[in-house]
Amino acid sequence: MSLSSIPTFSFVFIGVAAIFIAQLNPRSSDYSFPMAGLVLILLAMVQTALASTATPSSRRFAVTKSPPPHTYPLAQLAAASSDKDKFLCLYPQLQEELCEWFATENEMTPEAVQWIREMLDYNVPGGKLNRGTTVLAVYRALKKGAPISEHEYAQAAVLGWTIEFLQAFFLVADDIMDDSQTRRGQPCWYKNQHVNLVAINDSFLLESAVFCILKRHFGNEPYYTELLELLLQTTQQTELGQLLDLTSQPQGNEVDLNRFTMQRYKLIVKYKTAFYSFYLPVALGMILAGNTDEASYQAAKEILLNMGEYFQVQDDYLDCFGDPSVIGKVGTDIQDNKCSWLVVQALERCNEEEKNVLRQNYGAWDDQKVETIKELYRTLDLPNVFAQYEEDSYQRIQKALDEIDLPRDVFEILLNKIYKRSK
Repeated sequence: MSLSSIPTFSFVFIGVAAIFIAQLNPRSSDYSFPMAGLVLILLAMVQTALASTATPSSRRFAVTKSPPPHTYPLAQLAAASSDKDKFLCLYPQLQEELCEWFATENEMTPEAVQWIREMLDYNVPGGKLNRGTTVLAVYRALKKGAPISEHEYAQAAVLGWTIEFLQAFFLVADDIMDDSQTRRGQPCWYKNQHVNLVAINDSFLLESAVFCILKRHFGNEPYYTELLELLLQTTQQTELGQLLDLTSQPQGNEVDLNRFTMQRYKLIVKYKTAFYSFYLPVALGMILAGNTDEASYQAAKEILLNMGEYFQVQDDYLDCFGDPSVIGKVGTDIQDNKCSWLVVQALERCNEEEKNVLRQNYGAWDDQKVETIKELYRTLDLPNVFAQYEEDSYQRIQKALDEIDLPRDVFEILLNKIYKRSK
């Protein structure tokens, strides 16, 4: 054990003991007491010096250091004309902070840092950014017209970017697991020849970036623990949803139609999509705005999880019937043997002969079999079934909004982005 690891009170105890012994010793000189006191003072000084010179590497938890002070591009924020523009102003700063952190705190080589820089550019800022910008919009709605400084806008934007980094982590990993080809109008990250399965590790780096950003920008805030726990919980919920999705069918080429139930589908959607895409951005905005009413969070969660289900049903429909040039990817739910809303609806409506068509063609990477499934969906009138579901869901959510105490704008921000969307 080093001296620096001995608690200060141990040195105090030694010094006091020296004084006590000096007092008891009748043969000691008149200088014993002052000398014992001097020993106490010197020991305390040694402990203080050792503590002050300890390096981060000598501490057990270097990560617990206070985050360094940071500034934001306030002039750019002030000049930005929309929430999306304000939001995008923060990405270059966050990217640079991460690259600097990997280089200095983690001793990454210039080549490794350049890889990370390019990986971030390829995977993080290229989406619709709906989840991240929702944090900004929710924060403004909850301020109810109170002035919001550019610094406050920047904080909300940074918090929104944690979701976009989290989203990138999920998508990079999901594309590998689903053997997807395109994402956001370009080849999936792992499909790049120089990347391949390095993308698995890149997905881990994207996840870790979420918490680096959070610590740096909110580590000194009193609500930091709430933010951290919410992001950790949502990450786990989404990973559990992915597990439910991937195990909804036996591994291999076997198709078990009995597993495609509405109960299973709703559970997958709730955990894989609804928590991180809908509840998370609103809850983060609520925390940042200072909302501490637990009932408000529960009421918001109920509405937002319903909204998330509606969104995923749309996504399943677009995967099959959407235009790949518009949605930015080629749908593969049929080929991937997914527990999709469309196949669940088909099973609820088809006769035994049509069920055999499903059994013989679903889950195959064969263009003709895929088209056979799509034709069966049309025969069962699923495009109209979806249109009716969309309208019913919209009206049901609107009715729920009439009964909640939170500002209606908080939810309509999201609802208006997804109602009758085409991508």
